[in-house]
Amino acid sequence: MGKRAGERRTGPKCVAIVGPFASGKTTLLEAVLARTGAIPKQNSVASGQTVGDASAEARSHAMSVEATVATTEFMGETMTFIDCPGSVEFAFEAEPVLAAADVAVVVAEADEKKVPALQLVLRQLDEMSVPCMLYLNKIDKSEASIRDTLKLLQPASAKPLLLRQIALRKDGIIIGSIDLALERAYIYREHAESEIQPIPDDDKAREIEARFSMLEKLADHDDELMEQLLEDIEPPRDAVFDDLAADLRDGTVVPVLIGSAEKGNGVLRLLKALRHDAPDVAATRGRLGATGGSATAQIIKSFHTPHGGKLSIARILSGTIADGTELTSSSGNTVKVSGIYRMLGKDQSKLSSATEGETVALGKLDDAETGEALFADKNANAAFAEISAPGPVFAIALRPRERKDEVKLSSALQKLKQEDPSLTVEHNQESGETILSGHGEMHLRVAVERLEGKYQIPVQSYPPSIPYRETIRKGTTQRGRHKKQSGGHGQFGDVVIDIKPLPRGAGFEFTDTITGGVVPKQYIPSVETGIRDYLKTGPLGFPVVDVAVNLSDGSYHSVDSSDMAFQQAAKLAMREGMAACSPVLLEPIYKLEIFTTSDATARVTALVPQHRGQILGFDARQGWDGWDVVEALMPQAEMSNLIIELRSATAGVASYRAEFDHMAELTGRAADMVLDAQGKAA
Repeated sequence: MGKRAGERRTGPKCVAIVGPFASGKTTLLEAVLARTGAIPKQNSVASGQTVGDASAEARSHAMSVEATVATTEFMGETMTFIDCPGSVEFAFEAEPVLAAADVAVVVAEADEKKVPALQLVLRQLDEMSVPCMLYLNKIDKSEASIRDTLKLLQPASAKPLLLRQIALRKDGIIIGSIDLALERAYIYREHAESEIQPIPDDDKAREIEARFSMLEKLADHDDELMEQLLEDIEPPRDAVFDDLAADLRDGTVVPVLIGSAEKGNGVLRLLKALRHDAPDVAATRGRLGATGGSATAQIIKSFHTPHGGKLSIARILSGTIADGTELTSSSGNTVKVSGIYRMLGKDQSKLSSATEGETVALGKLDDAETGEALFADKNANAAFAEISAPGPVFAIALRPRERKDEVKLSSALQKLKQEDPSLTVEHNQESGETILSGHGEMHLRVAVERLEGKYQIPVQSYPPSIPYRETIRKGTTQRGRHKKQSGGHGQFGDVVIDIKPLPRGAGFEFTDTITGGVVPKQYIPSVETGIRDYLKTGPLGFPVVDVAVNLSDGSYHSVDSSDMAFQQAAKLAMREGMAACSPVLLEPIYKLEIFTTSDATARVTALVPQHRGQILGFDARQGWDGWDVVEALMPQAEMSNLIIELRSATAGVASYRAEFDHMAELTGRAADMVLDAQGKAA
C-alpha cells in the first residue's frame, strides 16, 4: 500500500469529548472555548461556572450528567464540541452523539484504576467505528514518564497508541512538549499560547528515538514510508502529516497528544490536529450509511426548555435546513422546524438556516426522538439511525407527594425519557406502582432531582414491590356451599373441588369431572371464574400459581342457583381448602451475567452468595482482554442495590444483564419478613 494523498478536510466539524469519570473532559471543553475566544476566560469545575456543567444537577454533584454542546470558531472553521459524561451510569448519553460525530477526543490520565473505564470508552468507539485521538491530561501532576503511561494505557486499546508528542522537562518538572511530526519544542505558558523553541540538545536523542517509533507505526500502513525508513531516507514532513490524518481517519491508530487542560496546556496543538487530521461530515455520512443530496440530519440529544419547548440537537449530515423546513423522521412522522439555534452550553443564538456539517438545535420537533434521522426526502433510507440503550440495572418506584400531581408526573416522566432514552418508565398493573429504571443510583437520583427542580413535582421514591407468588405443597378435596335466603329468589351454589399442586411454572389448570348434571353445564364456567378470582390473592396474601383444580361434584337449585351463587361457592371452597394445602411463598429468581474486570472476579464471586445468590460459573469474556463473565442465579429481592456493590468492587465499571429464570420457594426468616410486611400493608 502506498502513501495516502493528504486531502484537506474542510467544513464544520463535530467533536465528541469522552473518557473516564473525572479525567478532565469538562475542563478541556472550557479550555478549548477559552482558547478559541468563545468565552472570555477559563473557569474551573469547582467554581460552578463552566459551560459544560450548566445544569443544576451537574453543579450540585460536581459532575457531568448529560451531553453539553458548544460551538466555536478556530482558524476560520466552525467546530462543535460535545462534552459527554464520564460516569458509566450516564454513558448512554454518548451513544447518539458518537453516531454523528466526526471524531472523538478521549481524555485520559496516568491512573491505573481508570484503565478499565478507558477500555469501555475505547471499545465503544471501536464498535461504532468512530476515529479517535487521545488527550493525555494532567501530565503536570503525573510522576510517571509519558512512555510508561502509554504502556499502562495500551491494554485498554485494541489499536496502537501513537505518541505524537513527548514531554519536555526541567528539574524533573514538565515545562512543555516536543511535537514529533513538526520536530519543534513548545514551552507551556499558563492559559496562553506556548512559546516555540528549538529542541534542546539534551533532548535531541530522545526526540529522534520517539519520532522513529512514531514513523515505524505509520509505516505499518504505508509501504513507501517503510522503504524510506529502511533506506535511512527522511520522509517529507507533509507526507508524515498525510499519514497521520489517514491513519486517524481509517481507525488504524489512536494518536496521543499530551497536556494539562486545567492550565490550558497542549490545547492549541490538539485544536490544530483536529482541524488538519479529523475527517469531515462526508466520512461520517459514509460511516452511517447515509447518502448526500437532500437535507438529512441526525438527532443526538433532546431537551425541554422552560419557555421554548423541546429542542433537538441535530447534526446536519447533508444539505441545508432552514427555519420552517418540513422533515420526515425515521419513524415516519412529519415535523416542522420552528427555530434553529447555535449552542454554547445553555446559551443559544438564533440562525436562519444550518448547512452540511453544522451541529445545531432545531425547535419544536415534538414527534422526533433522540437517535432518529430527519429527511427532507420522504423516500430516503432511515436504516442508519438505530440506537438502543442497554437494559436497566437499578429501579425505584415513584409517586407524587400530592395526588393532584399524578397527571403532571406522568407527563414529566415522558419528557425525562425524551431527554434521556436510557431511562425506562413503566406502570406495574399488579402493584399499581410507577417504576423508573436506569443505570445506577446516581442516574435515578438526578432524574428525581429534575422532576422536583425542573418540573416542580415533589415525589416520593421507594423500592419497587417484588412480585411474590404462592403455591401449595399438597392437595385436598373441599366442598363449598353458598346458600342465602332473603325473600323472593334466594342464592344457592354447591361445589366439591379437588385441589392439587402442579410442577413449577405450570400455572393454573381447571378441569371438571361432573356426571349426571349435578352441576349444570352453564354454571361450570362460573365455578372457574370464582376459582380464578380467588387465586388473585391466596392465604398468604399473594397471587397463587402452579395449582390444578378439578370440579368433581356439587348440587344446584332449579330456582335459586345462578352464576353468581356458583362463583361464591367456588371462592368459599378455595378459601377453606387452600389453607389445608400447606401454602408456601415463591420468589422470582433471575439469571445474571455479570461483566467484571478479571482482577475483581474474586470480589464479585464473593458478593453473590451474600445476596443469597448461586454461582453457576465464570469464564473469560469473549473478545474482551482482561474481563470475565460471572453467571449466577439470584433472588430479585436481593438485586436492588447489587449494581452499587458491584461497581464499588470494580472501580465503577461492572455491569450485568438479567432475565427472569424461575420461581423458587422462600422459607424461614426471609419468608417471615415478607409475610410480616404483607400483613402490615394489608
